[in-house]
Amino acid sequence: MNIIVLLKQVPSTETMIQIAGDGRSVKTDDVSWIISPYDEFAVEEALRIKEKQGGTVTIVSAGGAKAAEAIRTALAMGADKGILVNDPAAMACDGLGIARILSTVIRGIPFDLVIAGQRAVDDENFLVGAAVAEFLKIPFTSLVIRQEITDGKITCHRTIEGGTAVVTSPLPALFTTQRGLNEPRYASLPGVMKAKKKPLDTKTLADLGLDSAAVVKPLMQVTSMRFPEKRKAGKIIDAATPRAKAAELVRILHEEAKVI
Repeated sequence: MNIIVLLKQVPSTETMIQIAGDGRSVKTDDVSWIISPYDEFAVEEALRIKEKQGGTVTIVSAGGAKAAEAIRTALAMGADKGILVNDPAAMACDGLGIARILSTVIRGIPFDLVIAGQRAVDDENFLVGAAVAEFLKIPFTSLVIRQEITDGKITCHRTIEGGTAVVTSPLPALFTTQRGLNEPRYASLPGVMKAKKKPLDTKTLADLGLDSAAVVKPLMQVTSMRFPEKRKAGKIIDAATPRAKAAELVRILHEEAKVI
């Protein structure tokens, strides 16, 4: 079973995000970087399938040189090899452009299954996994909380509003993860040491035979960023009796909030 995991490096969810001077991006100078949490579920599930059925786990990512750290973390968890597309032009891509790049990488690798996080926690666009499946022309299932592989087919239990749907498709296929699928393992010290010797190939768009001018045509562009407006402080009504409190509440809603 040859499994590919799509991985993205994102700012830590505990990092204090600041907007850069251009008003369209975030400052990265003091940011701590991690594997996107949903991608951690993907790595863990790939490792569990490998442990049960044998095979290899390959991590594929597109990003700057620093993204190699996230790939090394996945290798320390137990993945076998990594591929990083490090190209300045790729950094200007939207989710669809990244999906084109990742699917091009995957076409050059024997694979039976692709696993991705349902979304990256930085841009939250839910796009890349579905788009990669479309470019590869393979079945796609999202929000998976359980899976079984038998006889060349994968059966996925996916969350839907109010319940769970069970979907079966032939392999190769791609599915995205949901919370509850597993609990990702920590990278052990021996795993970290082994990861340093595992292969991590770095490629450019030219290496993949891609024309940057053709790939970098974002359909979506960030025009501005701003923080949510600060909420006004709550108000505690102080009165001697419940009746008096109710009367004061009605007065405030009518005279100050002007909602009644």
